Amino acid sequence: MSLANDDESPAAASALPSHAAEARDLLGNFCFYLHFAVMIYIVIGWGAPWPAALIFYLALLPAVAIQWQFNKNSCVLNNLESLMRTGQWRDPHNKEEGAWLLTLATNVFGYPFKPWHIDAFTYGLLVALWTAGLSHLLWW
Repeated sequence: MSLANDDESPAAASALPSHAAEARDLLGNFCFYLHFAVMIYIVIGWGAPWPAALIFYLALLPAVAIQWQFNKNSCVLNNLESLMRTGQWRDPHNKEEGAWLLTLATNVFGYPFKPWHIDAFTYGLLVALWTAGLSHLLWW
């Protein structure tokens, strides 16, 4: 589902706590936890009680999906970390740049998921969450 060639996707690394997490420096930890904060907002933001937060949420979800499409399934937050570290938008040595959810799902469930499985799940979930946010804004 990406506009990018799947062969160009960066190597995936485990998102589960591991030796990689122990090796993160201050910038790495900041980016990692910022990523989690955004992810949590994406998952629970539809339930926000404030119309302004819901409007922001309804704009954020399509923006996230669109940037994934144009950014080889990588998150701009990972790219910003790479830019700060290396001066380049993409760092082939940053194992958390792209394929994060694919690796997490594979490690948790022990099933060799394909990128299209994760894309279908992710975009389907974004549509469901966006719909929940819109219904909350209009009818709750």
